[in-house]
Amino acid sequence: MTDQTCETVEEPPDSPWLQSLKTFRSAGRGFWSDVPDSLWNDWRWQMKNRITSREQLEKYMPTLLPEESEGSRLANTKLALGITPYFFNLIDATDENCPIRWQVIPRIQEASTAPWEMSDPCGEDTHSPVPGLVHRYPDRVLFMVTDRCASYCRYCTRSRLVSNAAGYDFHPDFDRQIEYIQNTPSIRDVLLSGGDPLLLSDDKLESLLRRLRAIPHIEFLRIGTRIPIFLPQRITPALCNMLRNYHPLFLSIHSNHPRELTTEVREALGRLADAGIPLGNQSVLLKHVNDDTVVMKAHLHKLLMCRVKPYYLYQCDLIAGSSHLRASVRQGLKIMSELRGHTTGYALPQYVIDAPGGGGKIPVNPEYVLSHNNDRVVLRNYEGKVFEYPEAADGSPVGVKLVRKSESDLA
Repeated sequence: MTDQTCETVEEPPDSPWLQSLKTFRSAGRGFWSDVPDSLWNDWRWQMKNRITSREQLEKYMPTLLPEESEGSRLANTKLALGITPYFFNLIDATDENCPIRWQVIPRIQEASTAPWEMSDPCGEDTHSPVPGLVHRYPDRVLFMVTDRCASYCRYCTRSRLVSNAAGYDFHPDFDRQIEYIQNTPSIRDVLLSGGDPLLLSDDKLESLLRRLRAIPHIEFLRIGTRIPIFLPQRITPALCNMLRNYHPLFLSIHSNHPRELTTEVREALGRLADAGIPLGNQSVLLKHVNDDTVVMKAHLHKLLMCRVKPYYLYQCDLIAGSSHLRASVRQGLKIMSELRGHTTGYALPQYVIDAPGGGGKIPVNPEYVLSHNNDRVVLRNYEGKVFEYPEAADGSPVGVKLVRKSESDLA
């Protein structure tokens, strides 16, 4: 078998569509153009003026589809309707398939539950030693601090709990949650989640962080939040200055589409990054939203420009009423395969399925290892070329060889 040199692959230039998706734009003021800056930039004003009813939706979106109108009528019996004025401005009311629209406007399909869907698809309630705490992995816990969000994602894994529309009666007890963590020395990592922890006041959030940081075996803290995307006004200099006191502190945001990464979001994320907080993003693969390689690539590139590392791409959980938003695993693998080798590794998230019933996150990858025996590994690269990596038993140095030009030669 002779060594062969791989040909240099020339990447095609980025398409105008991809470049347009990567452009940062302001969300603007829209229907709120007469609101003074002092109010528009006040996150509490944004919360008080959220769109929360069918009547408001029809006022601001006369093009509301019948399934949206019916869905918004039923929304507050399952998962509340809530959209900040800022985020509402990102919706293209003239586009029935606007990716922002699909994420936050209820549809009547939410009332239909497929046989395989569940109210608690990740089995959190069965891994809850005390109310508001999920201990599913050996060395870390999920600490739920609230059931409220700035806006409500229609595919929310915790729709049974978030907003309390379904009567879950969520009452976290910080003392019991912290006591459990104190008494469990194997826990080294605490993820604050909910609902959204950044809806707490600075003082209340700091009190919680201080108590957790005082536990000797807690090595680092994390906050999971969609606030920088839904409500960038909340990321104030005062909040960032407070958070910098609790390093090592990581923050995971949740963005799904490049349109969500506005100039306002970029500035908010910049304030967090300047406070020394490592930022990661967790996306959900969603039909009509980001189940396209060009859209996904633009989104990943924009995240890096915002100093955010793409962390996870989740297969949409089997939450009740989410079938209309669920892209296939096959499509997710196709997207990951088309990204690998065509963009920097820093831009590639880990595609995962949170195993139904509480099995935890399972990595899902295209097949790159074609075979593995006692003396070699056969590998496929992003071009479809196949290589062998010899594994000598005596540890002597060996080379990597191109053994076939394409995977199809294996047939």
